Amino acid sequence: MRSPSPYRVYLILSGAMSLLFALIFTIMAVYRVQAAGLNPLQLVLVGTALEVTYFCFNVPTGVVADTYSRKLSVVMGMLLFGGGFVLEGSFPIFGVIILAQLIEGFGYTFMEGALEAWITDEVGEANVGAVFLRGSQVANITGLVGIGASVALASIGLALPIIVGGVLFLVLAIWLMLAMSEPAFVRPARSERESLEGKMAASVRNSLHDMADTLRQSAHVVRHRPLALTILAIAGVWGGFTEGLDRLGEAHFIQVIGLPRIGNFDTVVWFGIIAAGGMLLTIGASELARRRLALEQSAVAVKALFAFNTVLIVSMFVFALAGSFALALGAFWVVSVMRSLHYPVYSTWLNQNVDSRVRATVLSLSGQTDALGQFTVGPGIGVLGTVYGLRVALSAAAGALSPALLLYGYALRKHRSEPVAAQTHPVTVEP
Repeated sequence: MRSPSPYRVYLILSGAMSLLFALIFTIMAVYRVQAAGLNPLQLVLVGTALEVTYFCFNVPTGVVADTYSRKLSVVMGMLLFGGGFVLEGSFPIFGVIILAQLIEGFGYTFMEGALEAWITDEVGEANVGAVFLRGSQVANITGLVGIGASVALASIGLALPIIVGGVLFLVLAIWLMLAMSEPAFVRPARSERESLEGKMAASVRNSLHDMADTLRQSAHVVRHRPLALTILAIAGVWGGFTEGLDRLGEAHFIQVIGLPRIGNFDTVVWFGIIAAGGMLLTIGASELARRRLALEQSAVAVKALFAFNTVLIVSMFVFALAGSFALALGAFWVVSVMRSLHYPVYSTWLNQNVDSRVRATVLSLSGQTDALGQFTVGPGIGVLGTVYGLRVALSAAAGALSPALLLYGYALRKHRSEPVAAQTHPVTVEP
């Protein structure tokens, strides 16, 4: 039986991951507070455990993806996701949840960079922008299904969506073992030259040497290309911003804004409605972006990112300072849409400016920089929230994103003076 094309695998994977993450995370904050009884400090430590793990292991796992197999890296990530979520949902105990975060964080490091690098190689740099946007659209649609399923399962048992989602991640990993192929992936030349006998005798020594070579090449790319440094700096800025939003956004709705009383709508239902509304808006915005933005041109991607971030900062301030539920909800939905549009465009721009030989590793560096921003800036925003209130903390998170505008302005000037020609591969992207 013929394996599905990489394009179709990517779309299926994007949809499945979005569904499962929505299934799990729609009720995760409520589970940790109500079932596990975590206090604010413990909630922060849970996030810190995830980000520290991600930071420590992101680059090593990215090197593995570039040296051995991107498919292997993605499958490993899925298996670790599944195991971590099943563990967390089964035992609502602080210490066990911390352990689960370490496992899940390790899974994120295998996924980060490997998936994007794989599909970029398979469809070509000139085509990948449209693929990322299409994947984002599929993810938004399946995410809606995941939200509904999460609310339905949580009405039976608060831990049920987390456990079911973890099991389905394990099933997804098994499917990927059979369906995912990587014909465009080229291992380092040293591995190709070795004879079978030589591989068996020197596998450990040469594997470590290959990994070190890949890491040195990545460091060389970043060090000698100011644009690559700019991309990493933006990742760090984004990390600080998203940590404030992700940890405090739900608390802002519950403790400051207040959720309206309508029928039997409880907290879980309201957050399902909020998430579903944001996804519906993002579906339309993603389709508009896919049709209007010529993302094969790096300058166009940078202009779009500048615009997205400008709107995002303004709407984040409105969300932080809103005095009514309606205004806060509208601003939060704008934040969600701009954030969702940012990812595929940013990924396209990053992949266009990184050599294929070290793509997964540099993408992992980007993810590691994002994690660094989260666990360095995030606690400070948390302290502001504790001392001065959530409005001040969320305003600080919006301000933390402001340097990204300066960085995008610099990147746009670099593209105008040193245009980057995208490399292409003879691969046809299916409609």
